[in-house]
Amino acid sequence: MAYDYDDSNIFARILRGEIPNDTVADTEHTLAFRDIRPQAPVHVLVIPKGAYVTYDHFAAAASEVEIVDFTRTVARLCTELGVAPGAGGAGCRLLANCGEDAHQEVPHMHLHILAGKPLGPMLSV
Repeated sequence: MAYDYDDSNIFARILRGEIPNDTVADTEHTLAFRDIRPQAPVHVLVIPKGAYVTYDHFAAAASEVEIVDFTRTVARLCTELGVAPGAGGAGCRLLANCGEDAHQEVPHMHLHILAGKPLGPMLSV
């Protein structure tokens, strides 16, 4: 499947330094920052620095180094933010919306770390 990356999306502009953000972590391949419209007391967005549209696109096309850096950054952040159950936190939701049906708002792969209160069931039928 082909993915058309729009380099004018807000996350691409953040990566280029055109739009400021509240950075939480910055590695060679990953940037994490606080969401400007938080949906929970802890709401951090984690994005790869490469031009990937969705999580499946990232998983299929990113290098092993990018995937490991992203995944380890998420793990480190969950611990540092105090939300990882294995580090004494009460838990978190890791959420990646992919495509129109999932209401993905920004066409750049991103993972939400949501925590700090009971979040309820993910979907209701």
